[in-house]
Amino acid sequence: MALNTKPFLNESDSRFKLFHELMARKVRDILLVSTPYDAWIMEEDCRLSERIINEYQGLNLSHPPRLTWVSSAEEAIAALDSKPFDMVITMPRLSDMGAAALGHKIKKKAPGLPVILLSHDTIPSPDVKGPDSAPGIDRTFVWSGNTDILVALIKSTEDWMNVEKDTRSAGIRVILLVEDSPYYLSSLLPILYRELVGQTQAVMEGTLNEEHRLVTMRARPKILVAGNYEEALDIYGRFESNVLGVISDVRFPRNGVLDPAAGVDLLKHVRSRRFDIPLLLTSSEPANGSRARSIAAAFVDKNSDSLHQDVHRFFKERLGFGDFVFRLPDGSEIGRASNLKALERQLHTIPEDSFRYHSRQNDFSRWLFARTEMTLAAEVRPINDDDFSDGESHRNHLVDIIADRRKSRQKGIVADFDAADADFDTEFFKIGTGSLGGKARGLAFVSSLLRQNPDLCAAYPEVDILVPQTLVITTDGFESFVEDNGLRHLSKTDLPDEKIGDSFVNGRFPDWIEEKLRDYLAQVTYPLAIRSSSLLEDAQYRAYAGLYRTYMITNDCPDLEQRLHHLIHAIKLVYASTYYKGPKAFSKRVGHRTEEEQMAVIIQKLVGAQYDDSFYPAISGVAQSYNYYPFARMKPEEGIVTIAMGLGRAVVEGEKTLRFSPAYPQLLPQRSTVDDILENAQRHFYALKMEKSCHYLETNDGANLWHRELADADNELPMQMLASTYVPDEHRIRDTVHVPGQRVLTFAHILKYGEFPLADILKDMLALGEQGMGCPVEMEFSVNLTAGDRLPPQFAFLQLRPMTARAELEQVDISKEEIDNAFCVSGKALGNAEKQDMADIIFVKPECFDPAQTMAVAREIARLNAMMVKADRKYLLVGPGRWGSADRWLGIPVAWADISGVGAMIETESDKLVAEPSQGSHFFHNITTLGINYITVSKSADGRIDWDWLTGLPRESDFNFVAHVRLDAPVTLKVDGRRSLCVIVKGSAP
Repeated sequence: MALNTKPFLNESDSRFKLFHELMARKVRDILLVSTPYDAWIMEEDCRLSERIINEYQGLNLSHPPRLTWVSSAEEAIAALDSKPFDMVITMPRLSDMGAAALGHKIKKKAPGLPVILLSHDTIPSPDVKGPDSAPGIDRTFVWSGNTDILVALIKSTEDWMNVEKDTRSAGIRVILLVEDSPYYLSSLLPILYRELVGQTQAVMEGTLNEEHRLVTMRARPKILVAGNYEEALDIYGRFESNVLGVISDVRFPRNGVLDPAAGVDLLKHVRSRRFDIPLLLTSSEPANGSRARSIAAAFVDKNSDSLHQDVHRFFKERLGFGDFVFRLPDGSEIGRASNLKALERQLHTIPEDSFRYHSRQNDFSRWLFARTEMTLAAEVRPINDDDFSDGESHRNHLVDIIADRRKSRQKGIVADFDAADADFDTEFFKIGTGSLGGKARGLAFVSSLLRQNPDLCAAYPEVDILVPQTLVITTDGFESFVEDNGLRHLSKTDLPDEKIGDSFVNGRFPDWIEEKLRDYLAQVTYPLAIRSSSLLEDAQYRAYAGLYRTYMITNDCPDLEQRLHHLIHAIKLVYASTYYKGPKAFSKRVGHRTEEEQMAVIIQKLVGAQYDDSFYPAISGVAQSYNYYPFARMKPEEGIVTIAMGLGRAVVEGEKTLRFSPAYPQLLPQRSTVDDILENAQRHFYALKMEKSCHYLETNDGANLWHRELADADNELPMQMLASTYVPDEHRIRDTVHVPGQRVLTFAHILKYGEFPLADILKDMLALGEQGMGCPVEMEFSVNLTAGDRLPPQFAFLQLRPMTARAELEQVDISKEEIDNAFCVSGKALGNAEKQDMADIIFVKPECFDPAQTMAVAREIARLNAMMVKADRKYLLVGPGRWGSADRWLGIPVAWADISGVGAMIETESDKLVAEPSQGSHFFHNITTLGINYITVSKSADGRIDWDWLTGLPRESDFNFVAHVRLDAPVTLKVDGRRSLCVIVKGSAP
């Protein structure tokens, strides 16, 4: 299918992109005009600048404005000529001009520049009797030494600057405040802003990350101030559909005359236009409470000692900033919801009459608007009972759109984990403030790509394509653990892995992580995979793949504390693997200092299903968007996939698996005959032992896994869906398990009959990953074919990383003469190089090779490698079968530390074993990442090696199975990456 090649924003992305564009105009530079005495009082006594900065930080507001002070009107005009300002604040007493005259002069120069009068007195100055008599002054406030008023008037000015654009583009809500008294306005406005900012922060969904929290603050409702009846009507008329609430004094000017009924009449007018707007009447006369009740408005006494608490109550109970309180029509409370998840849950259970009551009052949309859920609120508000056949349909529709919105918003967001309001439909949580590490970054990126391409997932409606729920402990957790326990020195030691593991296990775990993990496990009882995510793991350059440990735990012990200790034990062992032998050797090879490595940890829901006392996915696999070994009609850029039944250990460690091109899933030359299928089919699979004993793990990360026989799982669903049957009497394989015979894992129902669209999904996902990373990619995945009675099958991303590619290769010319004279020729070579830095060859003696002794072979190679590393000499390694295979019957089971000094590797054929190329393994990934040429000598690809010449050379070392020769001059190795062609020309023998 066609993928989205342009930046795409779904509703959730659009929301935050739109929020970034809100409040575009800011008050950044303020000109303060006052006498030196007023300036001294503000700065020295009140510490104005410092307190403004502190106020902004305390409210989590960004970019506090800069103050420029001048002492006269003349200096003010000069300052305005020298630089632009966003706002002017003037005190009434100036030496050369009155405040009103200065304001008039400023307005002539800059008509749109806000001019605020800040007076010491509650009675206006003689030249400022009101808005109409002082056209140069936009608003008058009273300065009582409290810097809250400055923050309020700055935010009020910014609200006016942005209200037209923000209400139009994003549907931002508006609170209308009507107050003509500078004294009460200066008292009330700071309370409103502090309450507004505080409540907006309080109701933000806890699953948002810090960036989204800060940006969401821009979507808070705006407070617009009116000083008379006509101004209030004008504001209400312009923004009627966006008004969240109206707060009005009782007495203020109407038609230029102070009118004692203006406030009540204004609220009556609003009520007649919109029945659902919360109204608040304010007055210094308590008797006006009865007038408020007559128009169904709340009331606060402006002189009350509890003014702040009264306003707080209005915001929470009327404007929707508190919990959603479910009530019956008689007003009695029956339930509460503090977030979208709780609202969704309560909507399933509340009585019908309560649902209708709130729906008809538009309570749901008001509550959503207060939470800056603009799109969702706008979708909910116009819905009414007439749109549905019955109330239950209305209710179900509301639940569905809230659930869809809540889940879509979680995708691609790495949210800080907070047990108090964690939504466990969120894909990604994190604990800590450090880096996510390479592997977790790749997973978060995949989640983002899926969110940006919803059509891709929609193309497979029968499959749930997902990233399993993930909790990441960031790298600062590792740093804290290592420093607190004095473990850094272990990065420089040569201790065995087991000793290093013991040192880490005995360390004290940070309390701040343990507390959050306890809260997490209180909600999570499914099996977990604890994976490494180091800074360099899966990086775009020289990624560390498969060198660190992954542990799987059942997480099913009845006792929470035992489960917690089991999890922490696994995390410690992942931490310990940072300093194990393999990663150290790899770091040395790439020139990286082990002590500088940092480790994050991924705690991830294990994909699969439980069958008796085993847990495993139906299919695990590795897919690569570039195929180094295409055959028949395959093209390199069409990719290659390696799959196995059960956990992915069989794939990444190079055991018997099935390889296919997602472009041609039925083209399987290695299984072209019945005998080929029987020889190459997977015979064992890995599963997690489901034991409630909560035993502790070992350094060996496979100790709690079962290597099960396929025959043992004959009645389990994956075998029923993936296996065929060999019928000996017919020497035929039938694609069914409902006939007598030997079960053979062919995956025919998936690859041949398409009962699950694996090949198509992989084609799209590989294209998506390659497009996103800008290079060929490798992905690990799992498929669960039994996700529950009502749930669809799952395709789960487990990892995405860049892979070494053949793009932009330099020209390497190989002549016919070099081919004729070479002691080794291959048409299946990886890399692109011309080298003359190897005069040593280590090879497995063909006459002594025995597949039963491959582990002994690996030990001998490790001994020789240690000698070569100590001498700082690279070498050519030659031997049969897969290098690095965990299955010793398929090749030599060396680990990276066993061959860390190798310069190039040759995989030869042997009549004693049959093995397909090992593209899917972590070992293979690390070899290619380091630029180590991997050369397969195959007769079918016109390959050859001159064994007579090699075995006839004098030997530096000669072990039971392995020999080492040293040449006088280095061999010349050439690899033409475009043609996969390699020659190695002989050096001079001693």
